[in-house]
Amino acid sequence: MRERIREKLKLLPDKPGVYQMKNADGEIIYVGKAKVLKNRVRSYFTGSHDGKTQLMVSNIADFEYIVTNTVVEALVLECNMIKQYKPPFNIMLRDDKTYPYIKITNEEHPKLEIVRRVSKDKGKYFGPYPNSQAAYETKKLLDRLYPLRKCKTLKDKVCLYYHINQCVAPCEYNVEPETYQGMVKEITRFLNGGHREIADNLRDQMMQEAENLNFERAKELRDQIDAIERVMEKQKVTMADTVDRDVFGYYADKDHMCVQVFYMRQGKLIERDVQIFPYHGEEREDFLSYVTQFYIDNADLPQEILLPYEGEEAQVLEEWLKGVKVKTPQRGDKKQLVDMAAENAKIALDERFKLMERDQNRTIRAVEQLGEAMMIPAPRRIEAFDNSNIQGTDAVAAMVVFVDGQPFRKDYRKFKIKTVQGPDDYASMREVIRRRYTRLLKENQPLPDLVLVDGGRGHINAALDVLENELGLDIPVCGLAKDDRHRTSQLFLGEDPAPVPIERTSQGFYLLTRIQDEVHRFAITFHRETKGKNAFRSVLDDIPGVGEKRRKALLKHFGSVQAMKAASVEEYRQAGIGDKLAREILNFLAQA
Repeated sequence: MRERIREKLKLLPDKPGVYQMKNADGEIIYVGKAKVLKNRVRSYFTGSHDGKTQLMVSNIADFEYIVTNTVVEALVLECNMIKQYKPPFNIMLRDDKTYPYIKITNEEHPKLEIVRRVSKDKGKYFGPYPNSQAAYETKKLLDRLYPLRKCKTLKDKVCLYYHINQCVAPCEYNVEPETYQGMVKEITRFLNGGHREIADNLRDQMMQEAENLNFERAKELRDQIDAIERVMEKQKVTMADTVDRDVFGYYADKDHMCVQVFYMRQGKLIERDVQIFPYHGEEREDFLSYVTQFYIDNADLPQEILLPYEGEEAQVLEEWLKGVKVKTPQRGDKKQLVDMAAENAKIALDERFKLMERDQNRTIRAVEQLGEAMMIPAPRRIEAFDNSNIQGTDAVAAMVVFVDGQPFRKDYRKFKIKTVQGPDDYASMREVIRRRYTRLLKENQPLPDLVLVDGGRGHINAALDVLENELGLDIPVCGLAKDDRHRTSQLFLGEDPAPVPIERTSQGFYLLTRIQDEVHRFAITFHRETKGKNAFRSVLDDIPGVGEKRRKALLKHFGSVQAMKAASVEEYRQAGIGDKLAREILNFLAQA
């Protein structure tokens, strides 16, 4: 332990707070909270740790802390810091997924809306719904049943909605507040589970209209009943009460954690959320950190939260979420819900591990198949090259790296062709291969097991000539040729390249296709970036007195070279350019 950390540990206070672990570059890699800072922070530097915690500890070069008055303050501060700094060893919500709600606006003439956030605007909110389609179908049904206004702002005269009985037309007719109150009350009853009673009332109306021989109206009522049953049958009642609650369950294994949240609204289990992530701290602490982040910016709090364990952490959460009951059920239906969430978390995590293992086995098998087809050891590290130019202009090349069948993006490289004039792919390949492997030899870096070039015999021989005759390296080189549909078709290998027999349906061939597509994508992207920069640079970079900073300022002010040509000296003055330089620019552009 370094002396600086040892001395700082002696000064830790016996109070609650938040601590920040930093690496050698001063970057925050972990944020934690503590009831007693002195005990918690010291624990990282004493005793033994499991693999996941030891990995984090090995990266700690310094720490800082902030003292708080209470553990609740530490809980909230921890979550805010995690959101701000995104430390790599903390668990974090992977997205800001929000579910749709149906809202009745609090206006003189209310209307129905679908929204993603619950605000304190005195509107009535119902939901959340599993997805936007479910919310849209329900709103569409309510629009047919209750004639609230549909337009954002009132029109000058009645529209089609009035004529089809889906709007009371407040734009042209006086609508009493009691009318709106009645409809809002009906919609509220409908969305709170009273749709069956409303459907029964519509059914009675339908029978009465049919008896009165009003068959068209009876048909409209029948369609409304069918729509209610079709839309509302998707929402199954799972609890006898109508309490809004969130049910949490989690499972941890192999340094990963899966958290499942069941959303229950009005007694209905309407949706679940699943998150899987690596974790490096204490299991229960990291789970509580996840739950806290879940609610830190959420205005739509449930009445009740069910957790899989009880203890001080749950009490702290309840103290922070004032008005929300945090419970750990020990028996009954609620306990079954928590157990179901935990069981689903275990199933999801086990499934993720199996998929990871299967994908890993597939990629390893693909690498082995390549080695077998080429009669070389399995090429664990493959470096692939591709050139890109248009008639020899803006020539560039790119290299991608695959390790054990997976892209290793931090080792990708881009090359601007420096020594080749005109469209000469073979010479460009020689230059790039020479630059790449001269550097690896100079820096004593590991060499690849296989070099793959996008092309046939000419490209292979160009690469081999540099590797063998100039650098004295014995690295297998293969080439990929494409058919007339620009699909990977054949694999070539050796000094006198001949097609290598490999099944097109094999994992090895699929890996080759992935590598070829990836290096081509990388090269094309780089070429477009280079070409775009050069297109502007070719016009302005040769003007004396116009450097990169002024060039950017001119483009930002005028928007295009054409606008610069048409501008006056006065307009250049507004862009911060002196009269003399402005005239020089205009003269240059006029001759360009």
